[in-house]
Order: sequence, then structure tokens, then C-alpha cells
Amino acid sequence: MVINLKRIIKAGVVNFWRNGWISFATVLIMTLMLFVVGSVLLGNVILTSVLASLEDKVDITVYFQLDAPENEILVVRDSLAGLGEVKEVEYVSREEALAQFRDRHQENALITQSLDELEENPLGASLNVRASDPSQYGAISNFLEANAFSSILDKVNYRQNQLVIDRLSSLLMSSRKIGIAVSILLAGIAFLVAFNTIRMAIYTSREEIKVMKLVGASNWYTRGPFLVEGFLHGFFASIVALIIFFPLTYWLGPKAELFFGGSDLYVYYVTHLLEFFLVLFLIGIVIGIISSSIAIRRYLRA
Repeated sequence: MVINLKRIIKAGVVNFWRNGWISFATVLIMTLMLFVVGSVLLGNVILTSVLASLEDKVDITVYFQLDAPENEILVVRDSLAGLGEVKEVEYVSREEALAQFRDRHQENALITQSLDELEENPLGASLNVRASDPSQYGAISNFLEANAFSSILDKVNYRQNQLVIDRLSSLLMSSRKIGIAVSILLAGIAFLVAFNTIRMAIYTSREEIKVMKLVGASNWYTRGPFLVEGFLHGFFASIVALIIFFPLTYWLGPKAELFFGGSDLYVYYVTHLLEFFLVLFLIGIVIGIISSSIAIRRYLRA
């Protein structure tokens, strides 16, 4: 058994090098497929970073009436902080709201003068609420409007931000669906391309396969070398694709960080190199082995 396995591996390696141009073409095509798969993965990293940045900038503000007691506002804050949907709650007092308003309009002399002429602070306290997910802002708004402390609320600006929130939620869902669809499409294309190129390699060895069958070789012994070839195709393709990503992410990293924000693409790639290798390696060898197995089946049935 061990001797046969060694012979199969040796025959597969010999066939891989003997079919030089066909092996090169197969590895090249599979490298392109794996490169696209890797690009989709890295693109998803950038998209996730951008969406996370947008999520952090979207919130709802709860405005309270001018005569709302501070202790009751803090009760509302604590109630919101206890919700699983809430990521962060920031309390802005009346004094802080006035100071922030002055800072925003310090170059507008008319507004500054009007504030100085007022005897009382015209601004109420507020809570800035950030949800764990943009789709959860509706539930938070309903919670505020349905509870007893709604009597001290002035307004909740969820309705004003609802369009932005809904679009962001829709973008998140669409990006996930597109990512799944693209991955399935690429897997199908890679399989078909590898299948047809490996069939060419098998076709060049058709006489050898017939001779092996005539002398009584088992189907496993006949199929084994081509499965080894398929493994080598996927292995070398994944290695080449990984090598290509090093200079590419090094060059794109600072540009992507400057344009999209988030983490450095090159640093992310290097720190997650093992995960990328496993994904590309498994995809490569699975496509190579399965396509080889299916491609040779017709010759074993002949």
C-alpha cells in the first residue's frame, strides 16, 4: 500500500513536470482565479472598514424639555445603556449643549449677540445614542416613545436620520449578498476552467491510461497520479497568488488607508497571512482534485 502510494505520488509529480506547458497554463489560470478570490476577500475588508466608520458616524439624539430634571434624564440614560441594542450613550447637559452651540457659531456675530441677550439657556439637555447595528435604531426609538419617561422628551431625531440609517442597513445587506454571489460565481468559473485545462492534460496521456487499464491497473492507481497533479496545480497556484499579494497590498495599503480610512491593508494581510493561505490553499486543492477526479472519470468508464 505504501509502495503504491509512493508510486502514485511520483507518477503525479513526473506528469506535472512532463506536461510543462499544460501544467503552467493550469497553474496560471487557477492563480488568476485565486487572485480574484483573494481580491474579493481584501475588498470585503475595505468595505467592512468603511461601513464600520459610517456606522460610528450615525446616531440618534434624544432631546429633553427645558424643565426636565437631570436625575430623570440620567435614569433614561441608564435605561438605554441597559439595552442590548445600544452600543454607547453620551449625556450632554444644557450647559455643554450651549457651549457646543457657541463653538459652532463663534464666527456668526448675530447668533453670538442673540445668545448674550438671552437671560436663560434656550437649549435643553440631550442624549446621543449609538446602536450596535444601524437596523436597531427603530427599536430604540420605539422604546423611548413607549415608556413613562416619554413625558420629559422633547423629540427624538430618529425620523430625520431614518433615511440615512435605512440606506446604510440596505448597503450592509446588499454587500453581504453580493459577496456571497461573487464567491459562488468565482468558484464555478474556477472549477470549469480547471476542469477543461486538466482534461487537456489527461487527453495527452490517454494512450498511457489505456495501457494501464489493459495490464489490470485499478481505477485508484490510474486516477491517483492525476489527483496528485490536481493537488500540485492548486498548491502552486495558491503560493503564487499569496506572493503576488505582498507587493500589491504594500503598494495599495497607504492609498487605501488614505482614501477609505481604517487599517493598513498590508498590515492586515501580513497579520492574517495564515488565514489567507488556508483559504486559497483549500480552494485551490479542492478545485484541482475534484476537477481532476471528474475529468478522468470518462476515461475510466471507456
